[in-house]
This record gives sequence, structure tokens and C-alpha cells, in this order.
Amino acid sequence: MRFETRAIHVGQDPDAEFGSVNVPIYQTSTYAQPAVGKPKAWDYARAGNPTREALQQVLASLEGGSKGLCFSSGLGATTTLLLTLKPGDHVLISDDVYGGTYRLLARVMDGWGLAFDTVDMTDLVACRSVVREDTALVWVESPTNPFLKVVDIAAVADLAHRAGARCVVDNTFATPYLQRPLELGADVVLHSMTKYLGGHSDLIGGALVTSDEELTERLAFLVNAAGAVPGPMDCYLALRGVKTLALRMEAHCRGAKQIAEFLQNHPKVTRVHYPGLPGHPGFEVAVRQMRDFGGMVSFEVESRDEAIHVAESTELFFLAESLGGVESLIELPGPMTHASVSGSPIEVPDTLIRLSVGIEHPDDLLGDLEQALG
Repeated sequence: MRFETRAIHVGQDPDAEFGSVNVPIYQTSTYAQPAVGKPKAWDYARAGNPTREALQQVLASLEGGSKGLCFSSGLGATTTLLLTLKPGDHVLISDDVYGGTYRLLARVMDGWGLAFDTVDMTDLVACRSVVREDTALVWVESPTNPFLKVVDIAAVADLAHRAGARCVVDNTFATPYLQRPLELGADVVLHSMTKYLGGHSDLIGGALVTSDEELTERLAFLVNAAGAVPGPMDCYLALRGVKTLALRMEAHCRGAKQIAEFLQNHPKVTRVHYPGLPGHPGFEVAVRQMRDFGGMVSFEVESRDEAIHVAESTELFFLAESLGGVESLIELPGPMTHASVSGSPIEVPDTLIRLSVGIEHPDDLLGDLEQALG
């Protein structure tokens, strides 16, 4: 089956009792057991839920993995994955990474004994220089947040494996429709389902997909033991969102490309970060490992005041954090989504503006940006 067909059918057969074409919302906390200690499937909803299981099956299929696991948030998925490590292990992350990931490692997991370093993962020589004997996990974002760098996933995964480490790829920006990291050698794929998978800015959720049997067993234990699980309603909303993922991503990509080209030629814009522009440093890698270039665009202007003016002047682009919804969003990463990296090796200039391009008509969005830029 093709991607679009699997998104609608895998794990989502009509309900056996009533024929419902949508997976029901199993709004339950526990399950009646036919005999003592012999549940039909699960004994308690923290361990499993039929709505969640349907979502996990379709996500695993779309990413090309054997097992999907869903969580209460992207950071819930991140935390659970980090709990597979042990004190003293070393994690390598990009020098351009989601602020919440950096905050979790720097201000939470450091007290638990995890060490980490940042590096420009587009520079393989630099990556090799900071990999250590105790490196257990190499954490990739591609495209990165917020500078939209493109990392050669196959090369970095090979580097990680040579060091005896696993490679995880945060595939939130690209989604499995545009990029499939497991096929490129990654061991785990992570998603904030809040973003493109859900697609309607109405849920919080996270997911991990892997084909690593040993890791799957450990993660499945931690799902129940640590308990960062999503509710059935959020799983239902994510299932609904996944059905239209392919259609939405086509629209996101189409609009983002037009906006990036417009910004590239605007006199008040000093730099555009979008992997679909031929001058982007990661353009050739993106062409090789992605179907298209995504719906995220970042750009820079001359001053902080100008950046604030633009962000506060748009009418169709809502000033808000998050991304990946049908509506377009604008934000300044420095004081907003990446405020937690202030004072760290990760530098986010206050002149940087990030756009999440929705599925509105691109001409209307271009007009909104034109009036905001003045």
C-alpha cells in the first residue's frame, strides 16, 4: 500500500461490533478481566488502550518501523527515551536544537548524571571529534529548529554506530511523508505529534518508532513504569490528523517555497533559512533524503525592533509558539520557543523570525508578510 492508503487503513479497520469506520475513543481507565491475573489485553489503561494502539500501528507503518509508542507530549517521548540510558552516559546533540530538548538535558538530566555536548551535525569532522567512548546516543534534528540545517542522516547514523551508540532522529519538521530516517540508518524516530501529525493545533502528544527489539522492550516497560502516556481523545485526534497528512504536507511545502522565494528577494530581509532554496548549504542533502522541503521557513532582518515589528504586525500569521497546524504561525525563537537556550552554546539571534506556513492560499500569506515588512 502507498503512504496515503496506509495512513487511512493501517490499524483502523471498521469496528467489529458496530462497523464504525473511525476507531472508537476508548475512554476507560481499566478493563474487566475474565479471570484473576488474566486480562484480555491490558489490565490498566496506562499500559495500553485500543485507540492508542491503532495510532501506534499506523505511525510504525508510516515510518517503516516495527513498533510505535505514543506519549503525552514530545518531551514525554524524549524523557522516556533518555531513561533507557544510565548515569555516566554521554549524549551528542546538534548546536541547533529544539529549546525544550536542550533544557531537559541541561537542567533536568544533568542532575541524573547524563553528560552531553553540542556540535554542528552538518560537519562530520566536528562530529567525530566530540564522540566519546561513553557516547550512547547521537541526537539528530533534520531539518533543525530554528535554523533549518539539513543533516546527512545516513552519515551521522553510521558515525554513531561505529562508536557503539544509537542514533535518534527528531522527524517532527519533516514527518514520515517527507523523510524516513529508519531507512537511512537511524535506530529511533521521534515526533512531537502536537505538530504536523495532529495538524490542527488541538492536541499534545509525542511518539517514538523503532525496529530495535531490545530498545522496544525497554521502552514498552518504561511506558507503563514511568507513565507519560496520552489520553484516548488525543490519540483519536492524532489518528484523524494522520489521515490527511500527505495532503497537508503538499500544501505546506508549496506555500513555504513561495514564501521563501519572496523573502529571499525582499530588501528588508538579510537572510533566509529554507532547505528548498538552491543556495541553502543543505540543499543537495535535502534533495537526496527528502521528498520535499517542508513547511518551515526562518529569516532574519536588520534589528531586534524590526523583528518584533514584523511578528506583531501580521494578521493571517498568528503570533504563537508551536508549528505544523493548518493555520500559519509566526514567532521569534530567541525570546519564545528557544528562550531556554539563552546563555548556552546554542546561539539564537534576536533578529531571527520563524514561520510555520499553514495551508491557507499562498497569495494571501504573501500579502500578509508584505504589509508586515512594510
